[in-house]
Amino acid sequence: MTLAERKTAFVELGKFLGQFSAENTTPKEGVQHNDLFFDNFSNLIELSQSHNRWFTKDEVYFALQSWADALTPDNLDKWLSNYSLDTVEPKTIGLILAGNIPLVGFHDLISVVITGHKALVKTSSNDQHLLPFLVKYLIAVEPRLENAVTFTEQKLEGFDAVIATGSNNTARYFEYYFKDKPSIIRKNRNSAAILTGNESKEELIGLGEDIFRYFGLGCRNVSKLFVPKDYNFTPFWEAIYEYRDIIHYEKYANNYDYNKAVFLMSNFKILDNGFLTIKEDSSYSSPISSVFYEFYENTDAIKQRIETDKELIQCIVSNIDGIGGKVAFGDTQKPQLWDYADGVDTIAFLSKI
Repeated sequence: MTLAERKTAFVELGKFLGQFSAENTTPKEGVQHNDLFFDNFSNLIELSQSHNRWFTKDEVYFALQSWADALTPDNLDKWLSNYSLDTVEPKTIGLILAGNIPLVGFHDLISVVITGHKALVKTSSNDQHLLPFLVKYLIAVEPRLENAVTFTEQKLEGFDAVIATGSNNTARYFEYYFKDKPSIIRKNRNSAAILTGNESKEELIGLGEDIFRYFGLGCRNVSKLFVPKDYNFTPFWEAIYEYRDIIHYEKYANNYDYNKAVFLMSNFKILDNGFLTIKEDSSYSSPISSVFYEFYENTDAIKQRIETDKELIQCIVSNIDGIGGKVAFGDTQKPQLWDYADGVDTIAFLSKI
């Protein structure tokens, strides 16, 4: 298959995904194989929360729409235009995927298939259903991709390179086990926001989206705030009140109650609004339903801090000039195809194996 033919298959997948949203899930004219896949996928979305309690319909729909927006001809062309992929020799790439948010490993799979390689995929136990279904749809659109993706529940064997995502502990195991193979090994990362006190209410509402989307489980969710000395938190609290209904979801509420109790029993000073606690802490990794914050002296100091800690950070939300790779308020969970996890260019890696 040519690169153009593989792109076309993913464009058709994007059209299929574009039919599913929280506001309106309706089959559209001209979408391939809707007779075989539309109703079954609607049913799978309904069942997603029974497979993973965090995968509510709203969160699954959000993930699907994000991918529908990404898989357009213009986006695929922009993403791949700077690479030379015509002479790539097909290899088997092992993929060990995370499962913290819906379809979190989809970018790795797309990257492998669209560069002409074969994917040997070990899904997370937390996300075992959505991705295999979409691969079936992709094969129906383009039967020549039938052997491009293999799912396995066994130990990975017979691969030429690997992309593995896990915790810091599992990353050490991955680094040892895959030491003789070309690899991308991803560890824990978190995202942060640098506030100045001059943010608009709309920007702070967007920050709430960055905090609460996927219940805060993603590496692109903001789990840490940097604020200037004497920062007034009132506008922040007023803006994120928009997200108060999150406390009505039982799993989130249980985490809120538990983590708040731990903080209080440990005599930590916290600020609390009934559905989110914030705590002064130098760490980036806050528990579910909590965000850490830290004061900074001036913009030069915070720029230096971010540079020092860049290996711990996935993305930064800020209006401050000179912050590399910063993301607009409300956009952390809307990465483009060319926004690579950990800043590691997956296509460049795959094109040179």
